[in-house]
Amino acid sequence: MYNTITNTTTYTVIDIRKTFEGCETDIRTIARRTGKWEVSYTDNVFNDIMIYAENEYLKSVDIVLLNENNTVLRASKFVVNANGTAISSERAGNNNDWSNLPDTHLSVILSFSKKWNDLTATDKSNFQKNNNFKLSWSTTDIDNSFPHLSNSQGQLYGSKGYELQKTTYK
Repeated sequence: MYNTITNTTTYTVIDIRKTFEGCETDIRTIARRTGKWEVSYTDNVFNDIMIYAENEYLKSVDIVLLNENNTVLRASKFVVNANGTAISSERAGNNNDWSNLPDTHLSVILSFSKKWNDLTATDKSNFQKNNNFKLSWSTTDIDNSFPHLSNSQGQLYGSKGYELQKTTYK
């Protein structure tokens, strides 16, 4: 006799928010430890990240520490997996041993999902106009595969199959 179990779960915006709580904690910790962003600026960054995330427009979020030549010294990448299996998140805060280095600054790189890329230019423009974005976002030429840095897998944040996998680069 054979038994088959099928596990199907559907995540909601609430699950996306829960999943991004760990990412938010990590970004806030990095901002505080480096002393590069005020709390209000970090609030604005996360406001905008969540607008994109809740609409399933994000592929990944990178927070990077750059020197005065815009070379990435450190990074944390959070990669979205909308078809994951995690039902809960690991504890946030590990691998956040960032420090306040002189002549450096923080930046965030958003990489967009196929769903975003499939929108027309008009749809993208309307989305950006009709939402409460706090910051102006622009393109970057930073290679966010960070080939010159070593990486290690960090926490897995998730809720009902919606996941964010953190990778740390040094």
